[in-house]
Amino acid sequence: MALPVSTAPERQVSARHFVRLKLRVMGNSFRGQGWRVALFVGGAFVGLWFAVSGFFLFAAPGISGNGRYAVLIAAAGGGLLVLGWLLLPLVFFGVDETLDPARFALLPLSRRTLVTGLFAAALVSVPVLAVLVASLGLVLTAGALGGWSAAVVAVVGVVCGLLLCVAASRAVTSAFATMLRSRRVRDLAAVLLAVAAALLGPLQVFGIAALREADWARLTGLATVVGWTPFGAPWTAGIDVAQGRIWAAPVKLLITVVTIGLLLLWWSRSLESAMVGAASAGKAPVRRGATGAAVGQLFPRIAGWVRRDRFGALVAREARYWWRDARRRANLITIAVVGIFVPVMINLGGGGLASGEGLTTSASDTSPVLVTLSMLFVGVLASVTLANQFGFDGSAYAANVVAGVPGRVELRARMTAFSLYVLPMLAVVAVVLSLVLGRPGWIGLTLGSLIATYGAGLAVNSFVSVFGAYSLPETSNPFAMNSGAGVAKGMLTLLAMVTSAVVAVPMVVAAALLGGAWLWLALPVGVVYGLGAALLGAYLAGDVLDRRQPELLATVTPRR
Repeated sequence: MALPVSTAPERQVSARHFVRLKLRVMGNSFRGQGWRVALFVGGAFVGLWFAVSGFFLFAAPGISGNGRYAVLIAAAGGGLLVLGWLLLPLVFFGVDETLDPARFALLPLSRRTLVTGLFAAALVSVPVLAVLVASLGLVLTAGALGGWSAAVVAVVGVVCGLLLCVAASRAVTSAFATMLRSRRVRDLAAVLLAVAAALLGPLQVFGIAALREADWARLTGLATVVGWTPFGAPWTAGIDVAQGRIWAAPVKLLITVVTIGLLLLWWSRSLESAMVGAASAGKAPVRRGATGAAVGQLFPRIAGWVRRDRFGALVAREARYWWRDARRRANLITIAVVGIFVPVMINLGGGGLASGEGLTTSASDTSPVLVTLSMLFVGVLASVTLANQFGFDGSAYAANVVAGVPGRVELRARMTAFSLYVLPMLAVVAVVLSLVLGRPGWIGLTLGSLIATYGAGLAVNSFVSVFGAYSLPETSNPFAMNSGAGVAKGMLTLLAMVTSAVVAVPMVVAAALLGGAWLWLALPVGVVYGLGAALLGAYLAGDVLDRRQPELLATVTPRR
């Protein structure tokens, strides 16, 4: 379906209208939400801290007056910025969708006007400001090494690099969201993302090992090559002018501009699909049978064992949503990917790197304490997905409020449905890590630590989801976030992870004190600890949920 052609009213719309609209929506979302304002301000200060740190890192060659490694810092730092804008929205923070493209579907706006306006509105955000402040260090370096002409070119390069980051983030998230909405390619998309993200861990291990015995002359040569790619071209243009390679600056800026144009073109193509919505998967087959069989069909295969009552119905509904909802499915992919490569990176990379032996790691380099710590991180990460479990429902949570579902039943059902998918993943992580370490006898240790930490995290996140819920935009983009919600999500996630880790510390203490006996006790103790913590959390948080249902519904309902 093509977008409507331009009409007379459309000619009066420009990018500034989208920017003003976003600012107004942001202001309205903060009205009467003191906690959201506090989280936004806190996140802004965190972003400012990272921005200042990045500024001094980029400005180091200019401050020291030594331009030997200026290209290396510019290319590596700028490339990591672009890579971060590509991957972090997919894995963690999400992308700001204050202005949901689907809400403009019925307006007489051309594709060009819509893309330009949304792109301009995307530039109004805390991350963009933080990247701008950090990358201004390149301007200082270029000016100190090459004078005002190099500084001017560096300013142009920084602006182009910033536009490249935003365009890449929007294009990739929009395209991948379209893939996840399509039932035919969702499994392929999940596998591709998992493989791509799984490569980050090994690459990081190899990168850290290489830095210990790095030949900086060769790294500078590699940075020079990266500087001719879109990842490093805009950030190194000013440095090239400062070092006398004036001819390289316009070529690199041209590479950046062409890349931005191609990304915006890609975004505009996938944006049309985002406005139209998910394609129909065809007419569903009509199933005939008795009433009992019809009721049984409402229960997915993974939840077919639950009893046919209120608890079972809630488990079946949540299990179906976790499999079919693109936003929830994206979180499951994150758990599967990070749960595999982080423990391997810690246990295989940690010992070898610490001892200066590169990636050569034997089983003796690891210990039950180190393994338990890595399992603690995975268990906490898996459970923190439920920190905003009511936000996934949005206004649909009203059905539970009207039906008078008890809070304890609600939370236990949500924990059960989520665990149907997560617990098998945790079991795979425990077995794979033990086999990779060459310690199959540690399967009980790894699995017990995972279950204990996961159960403790479920208990903590039950309270976080009741007190710290926030609304999500009504869009099929699984990476979309309301304005300010990205900061809120980051702060709530950090709070929930730290608290869950503290609750799970007894498992680490036991691993350190009990020695070899803990290898046999970890699994039964971990199961009892995790299950007990989860049930206790559901019991206590359920009472709070019963009292806060109206406020919670108002909080998770998206504002129009």
